[in-house]
Amino acid sequence: MGRDRERRERQRGPRGWRRPGLGRRFGWLWAAYAASTFGTWLAFDAFALIAVLVLHAGPAEVSVLAAAGPAVGAVLAVPFGPWVEFRRKRPVMIATDLVRCAALLTVPVAYACGVLGFVQLLVVSVLVAAADIAFGAASGAYLKALVPKTDLLAASSRFESTMWTASVLGPPAGGFLVGVFGPVVTVVADAASYLLSALGVRAIGGTEAAPRPRPVRAEGAEGAEGVEGAEGRAPGRLRAADLLDGWRFVLTHPVLRPLFFNTLLTNALIMAAAPLLAVLMLGPLGFAPWQYGLAFAVPCLGGLLGSRLAGPLVRRYGRRRMLLATGALRVCWPVGLVFVRPGVPGLAVVMVVEAVLITLCGVFNPVYSAYRLELTPSDRVARTLAAWSASGKLTTAAVTALWGLLAVFTGTRAAIGLAGLLLFVTPVLLPWRTKDGDGDGDGDDAGGGEERGRGPEGEALAAGTGAA
Repeated sequence: MGRDRERRERQRGPRGWRRPGLGRRFGWLWAAYAASTFGTWLAFDAFALIAVLVLHAGPAEVSVLAAAGPAVGAVLAVPFGPWVEFRRKRPVMIATDLVRCAALLTVPVAYACGVLGFVQLLVVSVLVAAADIAFGAASGAYLKALVPKTDLLAASSRFESTMWTASVLGPPAGGFLVGVFGPVVTVVADAASYLLSALGVRAIGGTEAAPRPRPVRAEGAEGAEGVEGAEGRAPGRLRAADLLDGWRFVLTHPVLRPLFFNTLLTNALIMAAAPLLAVLMLGPLGFAPWQYGLAFAVPCLGGLLGSRLAGPLVRRYGRRRMLLATGALRVCWPVGLVFVRPGVPGLAVVMVVEAVLITLCGVFNPVYSAYRLELTPSDRVARTLAAWSASGKLTTAAVTALWGLLAVFTGTRAAIGLAGLLLFVTPVLLPWRTKDGDGDGDGDDAGGGEERGRGPEGEALAAGTGAA
């Protein structure tokens, strides 16, 4: 009787929707993610639009806003990983949602009062970026505790499909709202989405298991792994060495280290070419803004398709094969953007290249995300994800700025082509020589001390204690 009831409970989501195998609590977490993701894509480039339309900012200021805000936010978020690791994750997720909501609401308030300025947009961008990293660290650790190891790929695929759906629907809807109601309306919608996300996280319910206490570092063991004191329970202070724990783990892990460098460099080179392509298409090639938006909105359907195919492909061909194959194949296409020409043929080139790239990313991303969670011990997830996210934001900002400078000297098309050529090198950084330990790469962890099942929070959940 008890097992039948538990199985039925796991198949229900919010308002009775069925999510086989992942459960009601995951349903609420997914709903919270969907709300904030749709809000984010609805407000896509909202700050740039406000800077141009309201503050009459030039290209330099818009570039600073796009790059410096996330970069500074990433630096400020560095302490969040160790801090989040030893705290309950749901309160952190709710708090960061509310911080983002409050920060974004200052923009329409200042606009209505006639005092909105560029510095305020930059500060809000920094706060939102830092809160994004803290939320991502907490939610990744929470997800690993919430669902079984075998369901991590399914959960990651659902998040991925939601993101690509939002990327298709959000920007056109946001553009329509801006045209009808003015430039700050999408910021209001984005703020509301974070409030809905906080309510969704709160609705998960249950009692979250207490995290492991922070170990007390032994005297004279600076920089070494902490060891518990005589009491074994008292948390130590956050020290400078703690800030590096996430990077220390990633850089010493035989599988995560190559994945870390591969994803950082690949994502940075792909993103560095994006603003240059916008300049090329909207400037010399003469594409209308709606054509530019269409060129990137329609291919996002490929991401939705890829995320839906990730699970079946892994079951058929094995996780390791799909990780390496899609990781290598996804970088073969961006170089084609150098051949963009005016008119319909040029638009078709962009859409085909982006569609193939995004479809392959739609498969690769959930596979790699689930794999990263499996390989990371439960008491290191927040630190690892925070370090990974901060590194990604900083690398992308730096490479984007460098490529903008490069385009000044080589020309826009040449800079796009160079980014595409360098992408061909990135598959070398994939973990070709390491295996999970099960032959085809679909089995157990190679996690350097990670438990072979779920973490302690996940075990509590499985035992029916309501650890969510």
